[in-house]
Amino acid sequence: MAAPEPPPPPPPGDGSKPLSGLLSGIAQAAYHGKAGITEELLRGQLYPEAAPEEFRALRAKMGGLLQSIASADMDLNQLEAFLTAQTKKQGGITADQAAVIAKFWKNHRTKIHESLINQSRWDNVLKNMNWRVDLKSQSRHIDQINTPVAIVEMELGKNGQESEFLCLEFDEAKVSQMLKKLSEIEESMTLLTQTT
Repeated sequence: MAAPEPPPPPPPGDGSKPLSGLLSGIAQAAYHGKAGITEELLRGQLYPEAAPEEFRALRAKMGGLLQSIASADMDLNQLEAFLTAQTKKQGGITADQAAVIAKFWKNHRTKIHESLINQSRWDNVLKNMNWRVDLKSQSRHIDQINTPVAIVEMELGKNGQESEFLCLEFDEAKVSQMLKKLSEIEESMTLLTQTT
């Protein structure tokens, strides 16, 4: 596995670049699964003059703000109100820091949101489904020969992982039962969407 790429070092005299790099590093570690981006790596690349305790406090503050923004999936109006409140709070952030956070969120919102959705899925999802209808040519019971059966193959998996395949066989009664259950699900979903 390749070593994680650290954020680019800031050019001298530009205070927004280290903060932008820090936000990027926090997002890479928290939302994109890059475990190699450590506190020491970020401090060494972005804030080499800062004391470890001082950097740890800044990282925790920025991580907390980014988590609040991401978990609410703030639009630009919500973000502006949130950041304005943070600048007025004692021990909050500066206006320059708020501007860097706003720019970072504007550029990374979609990717972070997609990553949070993928992380929140607790199980596999249906990626694909194929089906066909066959006639039984062999059976233990003679009366089941030449009866139609539906063969359904479902591809299940999570993004970035190898798929699993599930193959099911349904007779006519089981297909009817499944369609009835799917109709009940559809009705429930329709009721929920109409009430919200």
